[in-house]
Amino acid sequence: MRTALFLLLLLALAAVPGSLVPQHLSDPNGVTQYQLDHPTLYPILDKLQLFDTYSSVWFSAIYLLLFVSLVGCIIPRVKHHVDAMMAKPPKTPVRLNRMAGFRSTTAPEGTDAAAAVAEARKILAAQGYRTALFEGPRGEKSVSAERGYLRETGNLVFHIALLGILIVVGIGSSFGWTAQRIVTVGQTFVDTSVNLDSFNPGRWVTGENLPPYSVTVKKLAVEYESANKNALGQPLDYDASVTATKSDGTSYDAHIKVNHPLRIDGTSVYLLGNGYSPVLTFRNAKGEVVASGPTPFLAEDANMTSQGVIKVTDGLKKQLGIAGVFMPTAGRAANGQLVSSYPGLKNPRVSLTVYSGNLGLDKGVPQSVYELNTDHLTQIAGPGVKSSPALDLGVGETAKLPGGLGTVTFDRVERYASLDIHHDPTQGWVLVFAILILGGLLTSLFVPRRRMWVKAKPDAAGQVTLEYAGLARGEDPRLDEAVEALASAHAASLPDARSVGELNNSKA
Repeated sequence: MRTALFLLLLLALAAVPGSLVPQHLSDPNGVTQYQLDHPTLYPILDKLQLFDTYSSVWFSAIYLLLFVSLVGCIIPRVKHHVDAMMAKPPKTPVRLNRMAGFRSTTAPEGTDAAAAVAEARKILAAQGYRTALFEGPRGEKSVSAERGYLRETGNLVFHIALLGILIVVGIGSSFGWTAQRIVTVGQTFVDTSVNLDSFNPGRWVTGENLPPYSVTVKKLAVEYESANKNALGQPLDYDASVTATKSDGTSYDAHIKVNHPLRIDGTSVYLLGNGYSPVLTFRNAKGEVVASGPTPFLAEDANMTSQGVIKVTDGLKKQLGIAGVFMPTAGRAANGQLVSSYPGLKNPRVSLTVYSGNLGLDKGVPQSVYELNTDHLTQIAGPGVKSSPALDLGVGETAKLPGGLGTVTFDRVERYASLDIHHDPTQGWVLVFAILILGGLLTSLFVPRRRMWVKAKPDAAGQVTLEYAGLARGEDPRLDEAVEALASAHAASLPDARSVGELNNSKA
């Protein structure tokens, strides 16, 4: 048992890195950003498998050892508990005056020892005790009683349920999956692996058997604190209004909020975050539209200063790669750099750094839409280019692209919702085992394991002395009170019984 407790503590400590650094399974974009922000530290942590904490070798080793330890702990305890429940209560001790709550009183004249013990047995049985009668060498009659087996039952239920959680979590990680998708307001995504920004399947999951439902984001309402200057810009509420269409074609409207996911076709769709998608239109030198549409920009700070990448592959003399910075409320920091001073749309502007050349898309090698590889590109506008600074645009403004390539227009700003999709086939079982763990723990804490004895000792003159005592397994602060209540109830049930106040109680 000590080994199991130590391993449980070790497992809790081993899980800490999973909350300190992003995980490939739940936040692949966060892992990519961590790699960019910490190029020296990332390879070390990656070698230690900290970005895959819950599937790492060291975490799995602790997990399996805890599993084996719990099995080795539970099996002998179950056998011992069953044997204890099948056995009759232990024999009455010879000297009850050594036990807790000892009381002794003289029974009314004419009381029969056997009858007195039989009456005590009825009282104990009515209180839920298992009882057994015994007879001493000098004619003493006694009843031995025990109850509180539910305490150990609760303890075993707790450990078995903990073992059950370990099993179903392991099953869930093999047959479950997670995915992420950024959806601009007005757009629809279908739950297929090719339509997801990232897809992290369990060991026994393929992308071919996902439920093909669809979700359309109709509106995204975001409320920020604007009255309290000390909390200016703090998000107060997120609410995504969506239309969900199940695999069978049934459609319905729903809302996705923080801690209020959309449940559809066995998956849970969470609103993980939100941001802005500037709508930019590119035209060639003839004024023809060659590219237009919203592009999600990823937030870099609490005021939604965001970065994004736009790739214009066709329609211009050269392919363009554009690194943009979007500011919903544009302002300048102390160093003169453009930043956003508020997360709401009060003065939206976008700053574009333009590169030209070969984007490398023709090679068939997949590229991230959020990254721009500039190894084979030439910067033609932005910091470091004297002839053409960065293109700084407000809504409705148009700027010329360097080299007479055409123009770019900042049309408007759309919002996007960052959705996190989870499928866990063992959620219901985890809930059941969690309830059993809580119930077993409460039972083991509040149900006392207790033994009680009543002994009738006749003397040569026929006078009967009654003795009462108890014994607790573990802490039982109400044991003395229970013994006193038993003595009072027993005295009241005897023929010609005296009141409780006349009992001659004495403690050894």
